[in-house]
Order: sequence, then structure tokens, then C-alpha cells
Amino acid sequence: MPRTVWEELVSAMQFGKLKLVNRAEKSVPRPDGKRALVLPLAFTFGLAGFALLPGVHQNPKVLITFLGVAAALCAWNAILFVWAWRGGRMLTIDVVLRKQHYLQACAQCSVLLYWGWYWPQVYASAYLIAAQLVFAYAFDMLLCWSRRNTYTLGFAPFPIVFSINLFLWFKPDWFYFQFAMVALGLAAKELIHWKREGRSVHIFNPSSFPLAVVSIILIATHTSDLTWAKNIASTQFYPPHMYLVLFLIGLPGQFFFGVTSMTMSAVVSTYLFGRIYFAVTGVYFFYDSYIPIAVFLGMHLLFNDPSTSPRTELGRMIYGAIYGLSTVALYWLLGSTGMPTFYDKLLQVPLLNLSVKAIDRATRSRWLRILDPAALGQSLVPWQRNVAFMSIWVVVFAGMSAAQGVGDSHPGQWLPFWRQACQDGRPYACPYLADLSLSYCNQGSGWACNEAGLLHIALSRSGEDLRRLDPAGAAEPFSRGCRLGFPTACRNFYTLTRGASRFTSAPPALHDYPIILRGSKGEIHEREPSALYALACHEGWPNTCALTAGGE
Repeated sequence: MPRTVWEELVSAMQFGKLKLVNRAEKSVPRPDGKRALVLPLAFTFGLAGFALLPGVHQNPKVLITFLGVAAALCAWNAILFVWAWRGGRMLTIDVVLRKQHYLQACAQCSVLLYWGWYWPQVYASAYLIAAQLVFAYAFDMLLCWSRRNTYTLGFAPFPIVFSINLFLWFKPDWFYFQFAMVALGLAAKELIHWKREGRSVHIFNPSSFPLAVVSIILIATHTSDLTWAKNIASTQFYPPHMYLVLFLIGLPGQFFFGVTSMTMSAVVSTYLFGRIYFAVTGVYFFYDSYIPIAVFLGMHLLFNDPSTSPRTELGRMIYGAIYGLSTVALYWLLGSTGMPTFYDKLLQVPLLNLSVKAIDRATRSRWLRILDPAALGQSLVPWQRNVAFMSIWVVVFAGMSAAQGVGDSHPGQWLPFWRQACQDGRPYACPYLADLSLSYCNQGSGWACNEAGLLHIALSRSGEDLRRLDPAGAAEPFSRGCRLGFPTACRNFYTLTRGASRFTSAPPALHDYPIILRGSKGEIHEREPSALYALACHEGWPNTCALTAGGE
């Protein structure tokens, strides 16, 4: 009995591949791509339609960006139409819904939604992320059809766009660079290939490549302030239990694609380095965490693309360890040269992608083959090996959580730890404490302003911080603290201007606590004295535990 069209469609989709070709065109002696090109044109008009949104048409630079990009895509579409018509080309579409793409997209979207609940800028920028998706489909179709006759339609643009936006956004006036990043990622995936195990495959992770290239440009031109990168790196820690959320979100991909060993080795190597560093120095390498949340995100949803990583299990473990330790090295290098440190998880991924052949070759050698953990589970089918590695990772993560290696309560995010470390003469503690105090001063704490001024003077005398060699620089935080109503800052400002050398400190006022207690988790909403003192007691502030009953 002949099957219906609907049954044919379902059967084709069950095999994961559906070729969409107009049946009438099959019998035409001279086929054309006229109908196929309607699809990228529709996406292009959709992109232009974003100009109707207030966030676009009320900003002339953003409006010009959207209309200019849409016009360029229209021109490309027209050129391709003429080329296909004259060449008698049949432009077709294959629908291939790869699990790797839609699972990754779901994981990334979950992070965006959870993060956006605590940082409103994410939800406010949702239409810009949607615009990048529309642009990505139009650009990808036109690029592929410019090179061959078949375009593979699926969810591939989603993880590229989402991944880019999890780590780097350009501010609205410079948003055309965001489209350029998406285009660069898609172009790298389409154009930069090599032979690997007998197949032509793309070399670079299509989201990591543009992130690394643009990061290098921003560092070289000192223009990081054109982006929200610093805000992204800090606000991703605002949601509660973010480490646990990222761990859980990463599990489905680890089950289906066997990338657990990469993520686990990256996390463990970075954590062990942090533990050793703390044991030697008494302070934390990343200051407020063993593994910054943005780096932890990169270890779960950025560098571990199975298509651009090693094939062997030992190779994946080495690959993950290199990513973790290179993050440490880049953080130190960027920080020591005065560069923004939030690029530490982005710059190395393309180089890692280039190393995968060499890593696999080395792990298949006679000397390293015996160390490959895959040899221990040769009797297991792939999904069973994946579950075994995931089980080990669950135990490791639980142990790290219990030891405060990951989680919301790391002591390095709070002032009392750094005040004690500074008093103990720990390396880098006093400069970091001065930076932290100045940050809280800028947020409106008069007490923090006074402390920032005192630390500036102390550091100018010790010479430990090259940014604070002139004691006169303390006048600004003292003056700001005075304007904020902290009397001791006024007296210290007067002492400094007279050239005297006796400066005084004082305890925080009650209204300082909502600012200086916030740590790395964002705004403190408590205002009741008893609640503030209880939180201060928990963080280790001296002389506050006795005040938790409600008195000042």
C-alpha cells in the first residue's frame, strides 16, 4: 500500500535527514535556485523588521547597523540568485537535526534564562540575541549556497550564537561587531577545514574562534569598555547555587557525547592548582574563588565541543587539563601586564583546537596507550563508559562542594578575609584589599572610602603597589568618604592636606553594611539591623556577633 506524503515526511525525519526539494523542479530541464533563496530572503526581511522595535529605532547607530546588515544580505541574495539562475544550479536544503546542536542550545539557553533572572540586562538584550540568530541563518545559508548546492538546515546556529553571548556582548553603539563575530564563527566553520581520520572537518570551535580573535583585538586596542565583558564575568555569579546549576546543565551533554573527562580534568586541575597556591601563599589565586564562575561555565559549555576536541579518552583528559592550567597562566599574564583578566577562558581555545591531532597521536603511542582509561572499560558500550565517568565526576564535584571548592560561600569574596591576610603580610593581599575597598567606596560606603585612603597611604610607603606610590592619591577617597557623611574620612582628609602623618580608622556605620557585605553575589537586600549584623557575623566581621539581637 503506497504511503502518504505525511508518512514519507515522518519516515525521513526519523532518520534525521530530510531533503526539501520542490517536486516540480525535478522535471525542469534547467533547474534554478529561485525558490530556495526565498528562505534567506525571509530571514533578511525578519532582521530588518527588528528596526520596528523601540530599542533599535530609538538608537540611530543600532538602527543603521540593522538596516545596513539587512541591505548587505539582500544584495548577496540577489547576486546569488543571478548566479544560480545563469548556472542552472539546483539549490536544495537538507534538514538534519543533530542532537549535539539542540542539546547544547538547550543547555546554553537555560543558563541565559537563569542568569537573566538575577541580571536584568540579559532579558533586556533578548531581542538582540534573537536578531543574531536570524542573521546567523541568513548568513549561513548564503555562504553555503555560494560554495555548493546543498544547505544543511538544523539547529547549528543556536549554540554558536548562544555561546558567543554567554561570554561577550558589544554595547548597543557598537553592536555591528556582534554580527561580525557571528559571521566570523560561521565562516570559520565553513571555510577552515582539515583532514581528520579520513574526513574533512572544521578545525575550530565555531563560537570560540571569533571570541578569541575579537578578544585579542580588544586587548591590543585597549577597547574592552566597548563590551559588557566585565559585567558578564561578575554577574554570572549573582544567581544562587550557580556552580551546581552549571554542573547539572552539563550532564546531558556529557552523557550523550562523552565529554565528561574533559570537563572534569579541567575543573580538577584548576582546583588543585588553587589549593596548592593557597597552601603556599595563604591567599587565593583567583581572589574570590578557586575557579571563577565564568571559567567554570567555559569548562562546561565552551571548550569541550566534541567535534573539535581529541577522540581518545586520555587525549580528552590531557586536553581538559591544558585548558584549566592555561586559564591559570592567562589570568596571571593578563593581570601582571595590567590587562583585563576576564579573557582568560577565551584566548587559548583555538590553539587547543589546533593541538588535537598531536594529542591523539601522542596518546595512541606505545608509551601512553597503557595509561588510557578507556582500556579499563573495553567491555563497556560507549554509553556505559559515559555513565562511569559521570559517576566519578558526581563524586568529585560533591567532594569539592563539601570542601567549599565551588559554591556560594567561598571566604575570598568577603572583606574580612582580605583584611586579615593584609595584616598578616600575605602577598598581593593589601593591593587587592585596596581595590576592593575602593570599589565599595564608589558604590557609596563612606567607611570603605576611608579604608581605601588609609590603604593607599600604607601602600605608598611600602611600595608594594606601583599604582599607589604617591600618598596624595589618598585625598580622593578621603574626600568622597567625607561627602558620604563618614566623619573619620573628613578628619583624615584634613590631616592629609596639612601634611601630617597621624591617620585614624573607625568601625563601619550601619548604613555601610548593605554595601560592604555584598561580596561577589550582588546586592544585599537586608536592611534590618539584626539581619545585617547576623550576616556580618557570618562573614567574620569583628565585634558584630554580639549585635545580632538587634542593637547597634
